[in-house]
Amino acid sequence: MPRVTIRFKDALFGRLVVGAQAAGSTIPDYVRDILNRYEGMDAAGYHGRFDEVQATLIQVFAILAASVGTRRPDILQKGMEDARALLLERGLLDPEEVKS
Repeated sequence: MPRVTIRFKDALFGRLVVGAQAAGSTIPDYVRDILNRYEGMDAAGYHGRFDEVQATLIQVFAILAASVGTRRPDILQKGMEDARALLLERGLLDPEEVKS
C-alpha cells in the first residue's frame, strides 16, 4: 500500500485531532474518511462550487465594508479586528501573516 507523508500547520493538525476524537477514530483513518468522501469527484466540480460561494461572499463583504466604512470607519475597524481574531482562532489565518 502506498504511503504519503504530509506536513500540517499546527492549527490545521489541531482541527484534525479534534475531528478524529469526535468521530472516535484515529487521525489516519479520519483523514482517509475525508479523502474518501471526495473520491470520484472531479476537482473542478468541488472547487468550482466553492469558488462561486467565495466570490459571492467577497462581493457582499466589499459592499458592506464600503457602506459601513463610509458612515462609521471606527465600526469597520472594530469589525475587521474581530474577524481577524475569529479567523486566527479557527486556524484560517496564519499568525505569521498577521504580525507583518
